[in-house]
Amino acid sequence: MPVKDIRIRPSHLALLPGSRFLLVSGRTFRNETEGPWASNAVVFTSSGTPEAEFCVGDDIPALVTDVHGGIWTAYGDEGIYGDHPESGAGLAGWDTQGQTSWTPKGRLPDHPLEGCTAATENEQVWLVWYSASRGGTFLTRITPSTGDVASFRSPIPAPDGFAVRGNRAVLTRRDHNKRSVELIRAELNGTTWAVTSRRRLRVPGRVVMHCGQGRDGSLWLRTGNTWVRIAA
Repeated sequence: MPVKDIRIRPSHLALLPGSRFLLVSGRTFRNETEGPWASNAVVFTSSGTPEAEFCVGDDIPALVTDVHGGIWTAYGDEGIYGDHPESGAGLAGWDTQGQTSWTPKGRLPDHPLEGCTAATENEQVWLVWYSASRGGTFLTRITPSTGDVASFRSPIPAPDGFAVRGNRAVLTRRDHNKRSVELIRAELNGTTWAVTSRRRLRVPGRVVMHCGQGRDGSLWLRTGNTWVRIAA
């Protein structure tokens, strides 16, 4: 589908119900200290026409949308230590009108420093991030309908791709500027994710930063101009 007159520099593409889709720039700004933040998210109709635009925070390395059209973001250090209020919390949920629908409210094991990747499975959302003071990477599972939040230590540090199906997960770490990734499989044993296998995977193109997104048990990984689907 050709999309014309895009006024932002897109960093993220995500699907929405009704064959709509979302384009988001990872950065935003404001011209004055107390002025409004510039829009960095645009909702498009199924025909590629802009439907709504708004701001979803600053410095977004990870973003995913859920089955009901909710938008979930994990922020980088420039956003967390910047002036945007929702970015400062490290993780956030949004609706398609740009209103905040979820914030951590002290329910994380530590304050995030950097978002890594994100995934969905059925009604649940997973945001992957690492902290500063505790020096670890965490997989946080959010159930939007109930507000339940559970965080687990990641079996590997700072993955850039993640997908989950039941108690199984697949994680990837890119090789900088190379056409390969490290592919890690893990299982959840009670409250602990444990690695079950590792291997090097050759892919069609170079894997860039912030290119992995998990949806219902499949990791979609952008490698050059190709999307690779890896089942959990």
